[in-house]
Amino acid sequence: MNLPSYLSLEGKKVLVTGIANDSSIAYGCAEAMRELGADLAVTYLNDKAKRFVEPLAESLGAEIFLPCDVTHAGELEAVYAEIGKRWGVLHSALHSMAFAPKEDLQGRLVDSSLAGYLLAMDVSCHSFVRMAKLAEPLMSDGGTLFTMTYLGATRAIQNYNLMGPVKAALEAVTRYLAIELGPEIRVHAISPGPLKTRAASGLTDFDKLMAKTAERAPAKQLVAIEDVGRCVAFLASDAGRMLTGDTLFVDGGYHIAD
Repeated sequence: MNLPSYLSLEGKKVLVTGIANDSSIAYGCAEAMRELGADLAVTYLNDKAKRFVEPLAESLGAEIFLPCDVTHAGELEAVYAEIGKRWGVLHSALHSMAFAPKEDLQGRLVDSSLAGYLLAMDVSCHSFVRMAKLAEPLMSDGGTLFTMTYLGATRAIQNYNLMGPVKAALEAVTRYLAIELGPEIRVHAISPGPLKTRAASGLTDFDKLMAKTAERAPAKQLVAIEDVGRCVAFLASDAGRMLTGDTLFVDGGYHIAD
């Protein structure tokens, strides 16, 4: 691969969670990092998801392929144990997980249930803290952690409801982890513009949000999973070595528009 050394991920070991299908943001990230030479470990949610994710993992040449439902005790730990056994090192890990019960996600925040709120916080936020803790001993030579957020963390976006406070917590976690784990480990929250993913399908009037974004963003178009993936791959490389702790907006500039 004819790349400057500071852009190459040749030989780097990367964990990618959250791929559901070939429209997933996580898949775009995995593709981009693989293109720069990374070796991949890929997870899938459950047996139902496995048949969709396995062909993608194979096409990416993933060396490790395991289930990972963070609500199931021990599954996340098993993934890291296998990485430790097979590789003994980890250079990057991507957290692309979010969930809230439909009735809580589509209702008003003020009407959300405690159980739904706690579940959303556990899956969408605290699991990133758990991933960081497990990654730390494998990143003794340095590494990068990524998580996915959205503009609704800092603005009250119509119909984003419960996920707004959850993503706000996730962005705060990113800052604190960057302080606690630096300088060896860099931590990034990536905030893509709206994408037609399976996760986004649960949001009310999502098509209207996409149309509004394309109209008002300076780029006058929607972001693609490839755009997000290339930014993540850049940050995972040595070219991004002095960047950490921030939320990077990959949204065609929509976040600066009124």
